[in-house]
Amino acid sequence: MIVITIDQRRSRSGPDKVETLLRHLVEHYSTERGFERTAGDEIQGVLSDGAVAVALALDVAGTGEWSVGIGVGAVQTPMPAQTRAGRGPAFEHARVAVERAKSSSGSLALAGTGMEAERLEAELQLVALVNARRTESSAEAGMLVSQGLTQQQVATRLDISQQAVSARLSSGLWYEAGRLTELAGAALHRYSIYMEEG
Repeated sequence: MIVITIDQRRSRSGPDKVETLLRHLVEHYSTERGFERTAGDEIQGVLSDGAVAVALALDVAGTGEWSVGIGVGAVQTPMPAQTRAGRGPAFEHARVAVERAKSSSGSLALAGTGMEAERLEAELQLVALVNARRTESSAEAGMLVSQGLTQQQVATRLDISQQAVSARLSSGLWYEAGRLTELAGAALHRYSIYMEEG
């Protein structure tokens, strides 16, 4: 199973953003146990789909407002209805990960046992850094492509040439990061199943 713990960054100097994030997560991501506030400005949820977990983690970490910890492992069953009542190694790993995420690349960390956890963390941190370092114009073009528009449609929407769209996507490493994200999601899914089965 995959447990994600998310902690608001610089919460003492800004407003509480937890409720806004909780609404966003409910609207966009499916979970085994929904995200809920566990303490202060921290929330936690349980997922079984690696691809969804990766997309969610990168989405939230990419805002720059949250530290995201992914924990992988078994959970005690039957799982309680409320996330905060859950127990097991996945929850423990998520706690370790979110603490490390506060000073990690891309504000994201992953914890589990074995080298697979380290490899997955490195991949996700790399993607998070690529995402964070894109220019505004590259991010704009990439988001439109990710919504299903063709390069020609993006060019029309942005009133630029198709060559300019291609250049923006290339400079932002959109296809490369997207492929690595896809592979990391599949790998996380396999790893979580393996860890849960022991």
